[in-house]
Amino acid sequence: SDREAVDRFTFDARWKYAAGGLAFDYPGFVHTVLVDMRARLAASDRPDRIFEATLEAAKAAGLVGRKRVLDSTPLYDAVATMDTVTLIRSGIRGVLKAAGADLGAQLRAVIVRDDDYAAAGKPVCDYDDAAARKVLVDALAKDGTAVLGVLDGRELGPVLAQAGALLATVLGQDLEIGVDGVFAIARRVAPDRVISTVDPQARHGHKTSAHRFDGYKGHIAIDPDAEVITATAVTAGNTGDAACAVGLLAADIPDQGSTDDPSNTDPGDDAEQGDNSQDPEAPLAVYGDAAYGAGSLLADLEAAGVQIMTKVQPPVAPAGRFAKDRFVVDTEAGTVTCPAGVVAAIGAIKGGGQIAAFGTACAGCPLASACTNAKDGRRIRIGIYEAELVRARAAQADPAWRAEYRATRPKVERKIGHLMRRRHGGRRARVRGQAKVAADFSLLAAAVNLARFGVLGLTHVSGPRWAVTPI
Repeated sequence: SDREAVDRFTFDARWKYAAGGLAFDYPGFVHTVLVDMRARLAASDRPDRIFEATLEAAKAAGLVGRKRVLDSTPLYDAVATMDTVTLIRSGIRGVLKAAGADLGAQLRAVIVRDDDYAAAGKPVCDYDDAAARKVLVDALAKDGTAVLGVLDGRELGPVLAQAGALLATVLGQDLEIGVDGVFAIARRVAPDRVISTVDPQARHGHKTSAHRFDGYKGHIAIDPDAEVITATAVTAGNTGDAACAVGLLAADIPDQGSTDDPSNTDPGDDAEQGDNSQDPEAPLAVYGDAAYGAGSLLADLEAAGVQIMTKVQPPVAPAGRFAKDRFVVDTEAGTVTCPAGVVAAIGAIKGGGQIAAFGTACAGCPLASACTNAKDGRRIRIGIYEAELVRARAAQADPAWRAEYRATRPKVERKIGHLMRRRHGGRRARVRGQAKVAADFSLLAAAVNLARFGVLGLTHVSGPRWAVTPI
């Protein structure tokens, strides 16, 4: 914690030494200074500058090679998740607070509920009574709708406009209006549901079908040989891992500046750098679990000439019937051949995509029971990234590919364990908002890199030069 860090700095000579060789009696400081420094860092033009400094030192020492392993981990938000009633009431409070005195009076004039919306919290109600709950939800929704009606068509300042948009969002995502004009909670979950008005960027997320969380996702890329973190990112909790992958690799993908990076070591220094020296001519190899096996990401990696070591899930079919990989898909010829040897043409379907329908050919097929029970025969859908997925599945069938994947990919799990070992500031965010959480996560990654440098024996030689001295 910040208080503990200040205490260590005041009474531990090692902390004074690490801070620049300060004298033992050098005075301490108030712990809120650290809070202010992190806030200024997050709001600056380069919030990742400390992490970037650690990465530059690693590159100068030849610790960053041409392999990257990607993964993500949940970051629990620093606020409580709100239910629908609390969300709507908090949204109304936010608009009233941002409106000012004159406009606020006009807004309060259209409010019907006996509530001044001054204090935070959940309104009083017999929540065990379904009828009472229904009346409360309808009254809150009508107050919120009336407030938005007053704001409609006005020129609003940025703060009030943001508060109004948030209120409109929470009203629209959870409610529906019946034919009787009564608002009720909808029996659905909005795909991008706001879960808190205190931190509107936090979202429901899930790492697996059984592991759900509220907050953000922290994404990292590491060099698996040196176990150095090379990139970080933070997204909303409902963001897929593959959507963030290209950003994590932006500095490493060809034509984006990685081969011309002046911090990379010259090839002539290989003897000094050892086995971890970076070869700028080597193709980048990217490792990831099945979350990174999306067709769009595979297409981007192929276009960049990357060696793809990301796992792709095999296709499946209900009740153990023939999966899609038992069919021969020839996108150039525009045909699909089934296990019985029947060939069907690939045709376009409404709404985009392609499909091959075998129709009546399945009626008398001896393999029909193992293939489909559909009356109109088996159909095979062809996605726009079908070729990329087929090539990736073929590559990972190679035993050498699987051995390399199993030896390399799990290293990122240990690095995530280093990042998440503390509850606050690690697994649980200690700030609100995606930008601040991202800056804090980057700072944490910098600290983990520094700890790794101590294990590796990283030593400053001269100028920008660093070297690894075995301990």
